[in-house]
Parts: sequence; structure tokens; C-alpha cells
Amino acid sequence: MGDKVQTHPGAAGRATAADHPASVRNVVLVGHSGSGKTTLVEALALTAGAVNRAGRVEDGGTVSDYDDIEHRQQRSVQLSLVPVEWDGIKINLLDTPGYADFVGELRAGLRAADAALFVVSASDGVDGSTRMVWEECAAVGMPRAIVVTHLEAARADFEEMTRVCAEAFGADDPDAVLPLYLPLHGAPAPDGHAPVTGLTGLLSQRLFDYSTGERKESEPGEEQLPRIEEARNRLIEGIISESEDETLMDRYLGGEPVDVKTLIQDLERAVARGAFFPVLAAAPAAEGGRQGLGTVELLELITGGFPTPLERRAPEVTTVGGAPRELKTCDPDGPLAAEVVKTASDPYVGRVSLVRIFSGTLRPDQTVHVSGHGLADRGHEDHDVDERIGALSTPFGKQQRPVTHAVAGDLACVAKLGRAETGDTLSAKDDPLLMEPWEMPDPLLPLAIQAHSKQDEDKLSQGLSRLVAEDPTMRLEQNQDTHQVVLWCLGEAHADVALERLRSRYGVQVDVVPHKVSLRETFAHRATGRGRHVKQSGGHGQYAICEIEVEPLPGGSGIEFVDKVVGGAVPRQFIPSVEKGVRAQAAKGVAAGYPLIDVRVTLLDGKAHSVDSSDAAFQTAGALALREAAADSRIHLLEPVAEVTVLVGDDYVGAVMSDLSGRRGRVIGTEQVGSGRTLVRAEVPEFEIGRYAVDLRSLSHGTARFNRAYARHEPMPPQIAERIRAQAGEDQQ
Repeated sequence: MGDKVQTHPGAAGRATAADHPASVRNVVLVGHSGSGKTTLVEALALTAGAVNRAGRVEDGGTVSDYDDIEHRQQRSVQLSLVPVEWDGIKINLLDTPGYADFVGELRAGLRAADAALFVVSASDGVDGSTRMVWEECAAVGMPRAIVVTHLEAARADFEEMTRVCAEAFGADDPDAVLPLYLPLHGAPAPDGHAPVTGLTGLLSQRLFDYSTGERKESEPGEEQLPRIEEARNRLIEGIISESEDETLMDRYLGGEPVDVKTLIQDLERAVARGAFFPVLAAAPAAEGGRQGLGTVELLELITGGFPTPLERRAPEVTTVGGAPRELKTCDPDGPLAAEVVKTASDPYVGRVSLVRIFSGTLRPDQTVHVSGHGLADRGHEDHDVDERIGALSTPFGKQQRPVTHAVAGDLACVAKLGRAETGDTLSAKDDPLLMEPWEMPDPLLPLAIQAHSKQDEDKLSQGLSRLVAEDPTMRLEQNQDTHQVVLWCLGEAHADVALERLRSRYGVQVDVVPHKVSLRETFAHRATGRGRHVKQSGGHGQYAICEIEVEPLPGGSGIEFVDKVVGGAVPRQFIPSVEKGVRAQAAKGVAAGYPLIDVRVTLLDGKAHSVDSSDAAFQTAGALALREAAADSRIHLLEPVAEVTVLVGDDYVGAVMSDLSGRRGRVIGTEQVGSGRTLVRAEVPEFEIGRYAVDLRSLSHGTARFNRAYARHEPMPPQIAERIRAQAGEDQQ
């Protein structure tokens, strides 16, 4: 790293298919929105010769952020794969959105990758959400490196950002987060800011000048060596401390010179193990140039220091029936085991599935078994089906370039898998397998929608089913209580993209309506009612009278019906009719139109006619009796209460607890979770947390997460209940 001189670019405009896992690197780019991930991907593609100018391919499109929605919103909203070739290695660059609403795309990128580049803006620093992703990568031992961007910004300071990164990412060992290069500065501008024009390799002690847009290597002057000596010595000590050669540190401290080649080899091994996290700098190429600042060094790090797929342990695999299955790590000749990490719809070729192959080799026109399990709660039905795949390709912007095969460790796009959804497993049809799903965030922002017109109504169901098939972080709900179609999303931006895709991809226009909460009613105290249904208008009449008593029951009891009729006042054959009428009226509600729950209804007495009594008459009488009992009693409106758990940094615990209290919440308790995090448990009415996903993000600067689960229904405060009843009355008029 720093000693190599690249003599040939990648293959511009050529789709590559790796022949062995050792010649593949899968790298995901992580960082907050605006940190420069997409710009960096395009700069790397330009340096590798994959595009003719920054971000452009032959058709004039870009290699990343090519979706029309991304153009309109000026930000990434989906995972993009950009394959490039460098030094005989195929590098799959996975560009992820930085905005929190699209964390599902980030999760998919982490699943598909074997290493991560954390992109940090020199002008913005390290935000809380980026730290959280770093901790997630650390928990699974994923190798990482840090790239500092936006060095052209006023007051940008690479050395200061390196210190900030060491503080943010090197809590356990700050000496494991160190720069490999120091920036070279050109002549100061009128504002005093000196632009970064090149890099000094700390190990090689060589200068790399990028000021012309082409990398030029030279020897440093004597006056430049003292500047890098301290940083170089610290880097060498950091590398040696992670060396597998335990004698190397003693020899170094004893004054024995250490060969640069040995240091580079130890550095690459430490990076691949996830024990050392180098910091680099990068910037786009100068106008008309081909190589952006630091892009060659970054490509060398990826090819030389990041692990091959052979070094990654595959996810847990079972048979479709659930029996454990052992797979040889990343064997191209092994049984097929691949996973759909992203699903998209193309207007010309239909559904396109981005697949990571963990075992075996995938080829065009192959028949595979598609298994999807474990996402039924999000509108994804379990399925097991054999399908014949169409063309196999590698994406490049809007283009799909055909490839002949995809070996274990590689990524490829598969066309015409009509049933495959994100998270599904592809395996051999005679040896079906199922891969353990990756963790995906729960969508907690409800979006109630309805078709804009009758024409849209006919297409709505199919459009929504395709939408949730593409994105498992969305959940589709057909609420039986409120009769609303609810699309659960991760945030407002996520919801906006969903609506835009419904309109632009599937031709469905929808209207957003207020989300309704499932309310209930119950009796506040014991009451009685008499239902009299007597009609005679010539011919067969209707005659039924029944008397009931209603009493409240503890929460969760439902509706109990008790028969205490004596002496045959209500014939036995009509008692089920009374119960049916009572339950039908309870489902409709007795005060504001919400279902009645948690009461015992006792049939005490009644009257019947030998000719005019009927099943229908006693059903009507039962309903009338329940309504009369409600008219003489106080009816509680019950609202659902959710158990909410919030994982938040200690700095924001007070603000979160105060906010929950302002939402009529009751804080049950708190507990410390790891270092600097607190788990807050509370019970909060669902009326108050409809937009909590958005509000909590703002309150905690994106560093808090929460979950919610239904706890129970409980009486609503009288003043709020009256407002709801008044609203219900207006709606009925």
C-alpha cells in the first residue's frame, strides 16, 4: 500500500465474472447523508477505468444514484452495486443511503459485503448513527477502514478528523485507528485555506501528487521528512502491536529496522482480521483528470487489505424443514446457497433480484428453489417454489451487462424470478435450503392510504404487494377494526419514496388519510336493558322481548354471555338468537361506533309468541336491549396502550423521558445497556406515538431507537373521549 504503482486501469465498459472467490472483494460504503459516498464510488470507478468521466457510462447515465427518485430528491434512497476491476480483482462497491429512513438498504449492503468503508466528511464529523453502525460491524468482526472526504471545505483539517475518528471508533484501542497517508497542501487561497493536492505515504515515504488529475510519484524533500516522522513511528508501532509475529515489537524497540514489505504484509493481515482500521483521504479528480485524490491508495487497500469472501463465515443454513445444514465456506463447487439482498422492478425486464452467492455457482437459465420464510408479520407470505432464472447480469447504472456465471462470493443480478423477494434463499431444486434472515428494523411510522379513483383501486393491491416484496422494511396492514389500508414505514422520507414508486412504477395514485387508532368501548358500571321488538302489519308478525343485565369485566375478558332465564320465558331455541344479536351489536359499538369489549351480558327474562317469534326477531331484541342498557350507563372509550422501549444515549435520557411524559406516558423503568446507553421502558397511548419515529429521531439527533408492542386497552381521559365522540357524531351526519 503506497509501494505499488498501478500500470493498467480496469476494463472500461466490460462486464466481468469472477472465476474464483479469491479474486472478489465485496465492500459496502457507510456514512451519514451528504458525507460523499456516491461521489467516492464514482471517483473510484473513474480511476479504475470503468467510466469515461466522473460517474458517467456510455449512455450518459451515472453508475450510482441513477434512479429518477434519487435525481429529484438529490440523495441516495436505495442500495446500488457498482462493480470495478483493479489489479485483476473484481471489486463490488455497494453504495448505501446515509439517511436513517433507508437503513433497510444499509442492512442489505452489510449482509452482502465482507468489509466496510466508513465515509466521514471533514466538514461534518462523525454523527451518532454512524457510530452505531460501527458498533454493529464491530460486534460481528467486519473489517473496516475510514475515508475522510470534503477536504476542500473551509477549515477542513485531516489530522483533526483523524483524531475525531480515533475517539469515535477506537474506544477500545485508539492506536488501532491511524492514518496511512498525510495530505500535501498546495498554495493557500485568498481565504487562507490551503487545498490538498496530494498525499505522503507514511510507510513508503513517497509523495503522490494528484494536482493535475493524474497520480505522480516522487521522493520527498529533506524538509518534509521531519513532518511525517512522528506519525510514521506511531503507525509502525500500531501495526507491529497487531502483528502475528510476537518478536517483531521487541526487535523494533531494540533498534532493529523493520522492512517496509513486512510492515505492509502485517498491516494487510491486521485490516483483514478487523484488528486495525486505517484512515485515508479521498477526493474527486481535478477537472479533466482521471484519478481522484487517494483513489489509487484506496483501491490498493481494498485489493490488498480487505478479506476475500473465503475469509467470511456464511450465515446459518438449514433445510426448509429446519434441520441444520453445514456448508463448506464459499465453495464454487458446493451446493447452491444464495440470498436475494435487493429486489427491484424494471419496466422492460420485470423483477430483478440482486443476489449474493455464498456457495455454489449460479448460471443463466438454471432452475432454482426459492424459499421465503419468517416475514409473515410484514405482509410476506411463506413460500417455497421452483423457478427458472432468466439472464444473469452485473449492474452498471441503468444498464444490465450479461455475464456467463457467478461464483460463490460474487454478486449478480437475476432476472425473471417472479416470486423471489428480498431476503429469500436460492438453492438447488433437488436440495432446497433456507438461510437465516438478517436483522431488519421494524417500520414504526403508519401511513394510511386509499385509492384516488376507481381505476387506482383496481391496481392498488398489486402495486402494494410488489412494493413490500421489494422492501422488507415496509409492512402492509389491512386493519380490520378501522378498515384502513396502512403502509408502515421507517420515516417520512421512506413514506414519500413509497408513494412516488406507487405512482411512477405501478401507475397507482393514492391519497394519504389520517391514521385511525383501534378504539374500544366498555361499560363503566352495571346496567340493565329491555329489548322489545313487536311489529304487526298484517300477515306474519314479529314478536320478541328480552331483558338483560350488563356488567364490566377485567381487561382482556372479551364478551361473556350468560343464560339465566327460568320457566321458559324465552324458548331455548331463541336464546342463541339473543346472544347473536348482542354480539352483533357489540361489534358495532353502543356509543361512538367502536367495538364493545370486556363485559358480561346476562339474559334474565323475556317473552315470546307462539306464532310471531323468530330467530330474526330475538336477534333484533338482543341488540335493542344492549343499546338501552348503554343509554342508561356511562360508557368508557378505551384506547390502546403500547409498551415502548427506547434505547438512547445517556446524554438524551432526560429529554426522552420528559417527552414520553408529555405524551401521557408512564415511565416504568430504566436500565443501563453497555457503555453510554440506557434502555427506557414506558407505557404510552398509541394516540400519542403515531409520529414518534420522526419525533424521536429529531429529539436524539438520530441516535435513539425504539420498539413498540401492544399492551392493552384502557379508559381514555374524559376530555379526550368527548372530543372523539363528537368527531364520531360529525362523521355519521
